[in-house]
Amino acid sequence: MNRRTSSARGPRRTTGDPYRLGQVRPFLAPILATVGLVLVGVLTLSVLGGHIPFLPARGEDPGVVEPGTTPRPGAPSIQPHRTPSPSAPVEVNPEVVIDGKIVYAKAGNLWIQEGREARQLTNTGRDSQPAWSADGEWIYFIDTRRTRAKFFVAQALRGYELYYPILSRVKSDGTSRQALLSGLYKGSGSQRWFYFIRQPAPAPNGRTIAIVSDGPDPTRRDVVLQTYDVKTKKMTRVPVTEQAPLGHQDPSWRPDGKLLVYVRNGRDAGRGAPEIFRYDPKTKRARAMSGPGYTEPVYSPDGRYLAATRTTSFGTDVVVLDAGTGGEILRVTSDEHSWGAAWSPDGTKLAFLRLAGSNVDLQLATLSGSGGSLAVESIESLTEFSGLDPTSRPSWWGPRPTPAATPVPSGESPEPASPSPEP
Repeated sequence: MNRRTSSARGPRRTTGDPYRLGQVRPFLAPILATVGLVLVGVLTLSVLGGHIPFLPARGEDPGVVEPGTTPRPGAPSIQPHRTPSPSAPVEVNPEVVIDGKIVYAKAGNLWIQEGREARQLTNTGRDSQPAWSADGEWIYFIDTRRTRAKFFVAQALRGYELYYPILSRVKSDGTSRQALLSGLYKGSGSQRWFYFIRQPAPAPNGRTIAIVSDGPDPTRRDVVLQTYDVKTKKMTRVPVTEQAPLGHQDPSWRPDGKLLVYVRNGRDAGRGAPEIFRYDPKTKRARAMSGPGYTEPVYSPDGRYLAATRTTSFGTDVVVLDAGTGGEILRVTSDEHSWGAAWSPDGTKLAFLRLAGSNVDLQLATLSGSGGSLAVESIESLTEFSGLDPTSRPSWWGPRPTPAATPVPSGESPEPASPSPEP
């Protein structure tokens, strides 16, 4: 049982230091000095050798086109080693027209791309992880605030510059911004800490938001799958197992709201082993949908497929899985620099993030065929040199066809998932 305790001097995790800040601080200065010396040495030797470190070599990065060369199919037409400005507008590819609206984040602000244009929706510098409501009226996101706070660490009340999340929403025209749930945690006395609120996933019913959080008491719980009810303003833990203390991530609803997929984080020796699971709110049962190495699942509009991110020792790629069996049926990318896919409203395209050098942009894959014959027809850029937020997946909204039911394949019976013991 993963139980955390509170001391008589105030709430804390079992270690007495929620993030081991007290253990790190005495050694921080010499460690940073050593790292700095190593980096200076590497940089000096590299420059003398005729190249700059930390930048991809010629032909190494599929997203960079060297002068005088011909771009490979699907590679964006850009120049090498250009650095995007956080304050600059998003640059879109004028040759690509999209149906519906894609929302994504850049430099703490939300942007909406529609047709051939992108417009800035918020300007706080604090916003991330946007997701459309099913009706397209609201965009749910995380607003990260800053304050001064104190908390017991290493048996002493210490001061912090504290960053805490707020589950928020705003209408697609930028009006009616609302704060729904604050992650600021109030301990005993003057103690203040925070709990995580991440990856909001609005359900089709318009009132339930799936999140991952260690709230309402971060001293007694891991970051696990929960739901938040917009009307009752209550958090409820979803009764599924976890491999403590790794918790869950990446919740996503099937378009009909009858199933919720998520990632149960795991570990195999020294390596991460995340797996996609599927939860049925009606039966309160969950079952594994993939083997280790898959994250960021999202249902296609008709419920037949899951787009996901496949992680290997070399990087990440976008794949498509069968939503019934969880089997991989299509490798969308093979560049080891792509992740975070979102389906188009008609289910024929995928928008996803790709790293090129030090820059993150949005790409568009057009698919053809179906089932086992599903194939990638083309890949082209949606944004160029825009420096998008790599931890905020895009979300795509538009009129959708009625989703088809996705029954459990014959011969399979979901195993019940018992919740971890509550503290």
